[in-house]
Amino acid sequence: MVTALFAELLGDAEMASLLSDEATLAAMLRAEAALSRAQGQLGIIPDGAAKAIVRAAEELRPDPASLAPGVARAGIAAQPVVVALKQAAGEHAGWVHFGATSQDIVDTGLAIQLSQALALLRSRLDGVDRALGAKTREYAGLPMPAHTRFQIAAPTTFGAKIAVWRAPLARQLLRLDEMLPRVLNVSLYGAAGTSAALGQQAGALRQAMAEELELGAPDVPWHSTRDMIAELGGWLSMTTGALGKIGADLVLLGQSELGEVTAGMGGGSSTMPQKSNPVAAETLVTLARLNAGAVGTLHQAMVHAYERDGSALEIEWAVLPDMLERAAACLRIGLDLAQSLRANPERIAASFTADRGMMMAEAAGFVVAGTMPRTDAMKVVGKALTAMQNDGKLTLAEALASLVPGHDWATILTPERNIGEAERIAGHYGNKLREEMK
Repeated sequence: MVTALFAELLGDAEMASLLSDEATLAAMLRAEAALSRAQGQLGIIPDGAAKAIVRAAEELRPDPASLAPGVARAGIAAQPVVVALKQAAGEHAGWVHFGATSQDIVDTGLAIQLSQALALLRSRLDGVDRALGAKTREYAGLPMPAHTRFQIAAPTTFGAKIAVWRAPLARQLLRLDEMLPRVLNVSLYGAAGTSAALGQQAGALRQAMAEELELGAPDVPWHSTRDMIAELGGWLSMTTGALGKIGADLVLLGQSELGEVTAGMGGGSSTMPQKSNPVAAETLVTLARLNAGAVGTLHQAMVHAYERDGSALEIEWAVLPDMLERAAACLRIGLDLAQSLRANPERIAASFTADRGMMMAEAAGFVVAGTMPRTDAMKVVGKALTAMQNDGKLTLAEALASLVPGHDWATILTPERNIGEAERIAGHYGNKLREEMK
């Protein structure tokens, strides 16, 4: 749970509203209304009773705090909701919740909430993907140093770097669309998951209820098979993880010593006025790590004994809402960072100058290998690098000119000539994935 003090740092108000106690109760009452309406239409319960129950469910606004003792006794939120609905239905109370079990209502309510929550996440994810797509095109040809193991490695382009950030997010959009039919389903199989109390019209009842709620109607009960929720948890963790990678890179690229990239508004220090702390980027890392830890806990809910196991369900109720809110917060913050993302060409140029061409050592080795065995060529490049270490002003081009004359090393070793497929990666990869989504 995100407290009020940290709500704007680690939370998300829009997602929190969709997952609030009030929203949870409204979703369960909507499930009860859909159940009664469908039963009335199919003649399973009297039409007058169905209409009265639907009206009562639509008007009922129970106080979550007043239901809390009942939830504690029953171990599930639907039971006190059903009690409240029966009281509101008056003489028709006997037809409330007819043939259903509490978990049917809890899980159908969850599916209703998830349909809204995942629509929000999809919209934000699409926004981040589009914003990063625009930045890949803007910076497709801007060379900058790449780093491996925290060390300068070779040139890339800023656009190619952004394309790497974008790629898993674009794939997450595809994964979400594939996952939705497995996650967004009604639950209506009764006490032991056999539909025994629902009679011969159980299948038609499920279908009618699903159509009203715009959910699927599974052929097998999912009371005790929680792989769909585990899959959702994995998707949430992968989404925040992809954004966390962006955050980690932005923290490093924006360090005082580097300053090659800026994004978002920095946070000030209480005592060092010169600082602009990368609060938003750091928060992406934090939220990603929290969800990475939570997904392991959520997956334990798959160890669900027999036809219903309260200890497994309680794990979901405790863990999943926080994961959803973290994903929403990550995407909200990520969109702001993506839209405000800027390269600092002057600082990037300074990085290239300070490197003196050492990051071109691999490229130089392949050029030299055109006239001698590669092993010998790398020894020559090694000598050039040693000369650079002994002379802090010497460039790799200058060192090679004395060792391997006859080449225009200054031109050969420019960053622009050594970015490989970086421009193509920036210009095409994410757009190709978008085409696949159509």
